[in-house]
Amino acid sequence: MDLSWMAWTQPTATFFLSIATFILAMSVWEYFSPGGDPRVGILRFETTRGDRLFITLLGSAFICLGWLGLASLSLWWALGVCALFGLLVFLFV
Repeated sequence: MDLSWMAWTQPTATFFLSIATFILAMSVWEYFSPGGDPRVGILRFETTRGDRLFITLLGSAFICLGWLGLASLSLWWALGVCALFGLLVFLFV
């Protein structure tokens, strides 16, 4: 199968593997501790850890797309920014 049109670089593969890993980890976490411990953060509405994961994944996709279009640095830097963004979302949202 020819996947060369998809530009599968190592950072891209790492990004998608990270998404799969996060969803699997969150599923296991939810199985052992259901409910998600809703809380109100800086966005001023109630979120569960699943909501925060969704916000993190959606924001990370936009960060990476913006990085590809606007920055000339390696995508590894974008993955670092995404990790920081995810940490901030889980701490403050």
